[in-house]
Amino acid sequence: MTSVSSAELMNRTYRHQRHIYDFTRKYFLLGRDRLIDDLAPRDGDAILEVGCGTGRNLAVTATRYPAAHLYGIDVSTEMLASAFATIARAGLAPRVRLAHADATSFDPQSIFGIARFDRVFVSYSLSMIPQWEAVVDHALSILGPGGELHIVDFGGQRRLPGVFRALLRRWLAVFHVTPRDDLEAALRARAHARNALLIFARPYRDYAQYAVLRLPV
Repeated sequence: MTSVSSAELMNRTYRHQRHIYDFTRKYFLLGRDRLIDDLAPRDGDAILEVGCGTGRNLAVTATRYPAAHLYGIDVSTEMLASAFATIARAGLAPRVRLAHADATSFDPQSIFGIARFDRVFVSYSLSMIPQWEAVVDHALSILGPGGELHIVDFGGQRRLPGVFRALLRRWLAVFHVTPRDDLEAALRARAHARNALLIFARPYRDYAQYAVLRLPV
């Protein structure tokens, strides 16, 4: 799937959903605030969200860490419209920069004037991107020494009732969401190749999967 068709698909999916997204998804997108807590940036650090959606996470992060510099990208122009509105309402426009970009190949220098980030996070977006491993690789390539990639997304739900798992996955498929069951293996391989530290967990009885990959200094 090309970046153009990905943008069109996400725009069709969320053109109307974006208006109620934050209200409805707060009951399903578990672990987002834990991810923000664990970012723990130093003053002046640059933080990028890949697949920033409505801007909810960036607004929370910017409020939590007032000395950090925030950036966000999304392939959906519909979602970006909501993100710009969210950031403006919160009075955070001077501190949060947004751009339309393909997460697999964007050039941060050309769109933000910055080549490397101290933290990159991806919250419930990998499950919507067919080329999700390319997203992981690109995110790692734009981290500076000692930088961290933080990920939270849907897990395997194997410790939950089978009926719940089947219904959840059927509902997710309506929104073109596919849990990445091999995420842990993919991250472990990349951590080993880079001599990096990987922390991986499956909270909420494997409803979600949560990862922090820290590059060596």
